[in-house]
Amino acid sequence: MKRVIQPILVALIFVFFGSAASRAEDLPVKAKPFPSSQPFFSLIDDRVTFSWIPKATDPGVFSRKPDGSLNSTTSMQVYSFTHFDIWQYGTNFLNVSMFKSDHNDPASPCTNAGVVVNPATGVATPANCAGATAFTGQLRSTFGWNEIFNTKAFAIGPLRNISFEVGLDATTTNYYRAVAVQAASAGLQFQFDLPYKGYINVAPLATWIYVNHLGFLQCGGGFAPPVPGVSCLPDGNRRYQPTWAVETNYYMDLGFLPESVRYFSISGRAQLLGALGPENSPLPYNPLPVAAPTNSMTKISLNSEPIRLTFDASKALWGSKFSHYVDVWVAYRYWQNKYGLDHNVSKLCTISPGVSNNTCTESSLYSGISMKF
Repeated sequence: MKRVIQPILVALIFVFFGSAASRAEDLPVKAKPFPSSQPFFSLIDDRVTFSWIPKATDPGVFSRKPDGSLNSTTSMQVYSFTHFDIWQYGTNFLNVSMFKSDHNDPASPCTNAGVVVNPATGVATPANCAGATAFTGQLRSTFGWNEIFNTKAFAIGPLRNISFEVGLDATTTNYYRAVAVQAASAGLQFQFDLPYKGYINVAPLATWIYVNHLGFLQCGGGFAPPVPGVSCLPDGNRRYQPTWAVETNYYMDLGFLPESVRYFSISGRAQLLGALGPENSPLPYNPLPVAAPTNSMTKISLNSEPIRLTFDASKALWGSKFSHYVDVWVAYRYWQNKYGLDHNVSKLCTISPGVSNNTCTESSLYSGISMKF
C-alpha cells in the first residue's frame, strides 16, 4: 500500500485503507457510558507493529522476467504505530505506517524497476535504485449518541450505539510519480455486538479527496504535453467531487475454544470507496490517448482484510494479566481497483488495451507481530 497513491484513496484512496497495519478492530473493547467520577479516558492502548506483505502491488509498477512474463508484485516491510482510546464521549483511533518496498518498486529517480528515463529524450538507462518508501496516516474519531445524550435509547437488541464519525487520511511516497494524498471523511457509525465480547462496526461516510498530487501530470514534467488544463495540470494536483464510502471492521474472541487454548481471536476490515470520476480530473475526460493523456473513469474500490487470525502470545506465556501485550497474527489482504483505478482499462493497470499488467489488484497473505507499551 504504499503510495498511495493514486486514487483511498486513489488513499488513501486511495488507503487505505491500507493497510497492513494494526486496526482498531484488533482491540476487544467498545465504548460504554461511565460515571463522571471516572477518569476522562477509560482506556488507552498504544502499540507498535511489524508486518510483511510478500505480494503487494503498486499500480503501473512491474518488471519483465527473463522469459518475458511480468513480475507485478513487490514485497513490503511495514512499520506501524497505533493509538486507540475510549474517552467520555467516544473513541479515537490513529495509525501511522511506513511501507518499505523491495527493488521491484523503486524510489526516484527510477521510473520502473532498474530503469531511469530521461523525460526530455525518452531514453531509458539502467539503474539500481533502492525500494520506495511510503508513509500513511489514518485518524478516526467517534462521538457516541448514548454518551452525548446520556441515554441508552440507541442500544436496541444487538445495536450497541450510534455515533458521529469523522476522519482524516494522508499519504506520501518517494516514488517517481511523487504521489501525495489528503482526504477527509464524515458520517455515522453503527456498533453491533457479536458473541464472545465481539463487535462489528459499520460506517457509511461522505469522503472528500481534496489534494491528490501526481508528478506525471504536472506541466513541465516532461511526460505530459504542455497544455495547461487540457493535457497537464500546473500544480500536478488532481481534484475530485465528494464521493461515498462504507467502512466496516469486526473483532471476536474464539470463546468457544477450551479454556486451556483460549488464546485466539479473529478480526477484519473492509472499505468500499465510490467512484471519483475521471482518474486525472479536472483534466477533460478522454478514454483514448489522442490529443491528451488517457483519462479513463475510476471505479468502486474494495480495500479489505477479510480475516485476521491473532494468537495472544503474552497471555499464553504469562497469563491473562498480560493479555494482548504481544500478539502474533496472520491475515489475508485483498484490494480490487487499487486507488480507484479500473484494473481492466486504466493505462497504469494495462500494458495494452484489454491486457492487464496485474498491478491494480492486490491479493496476498501477510503476517506480523504487535506489541503493546
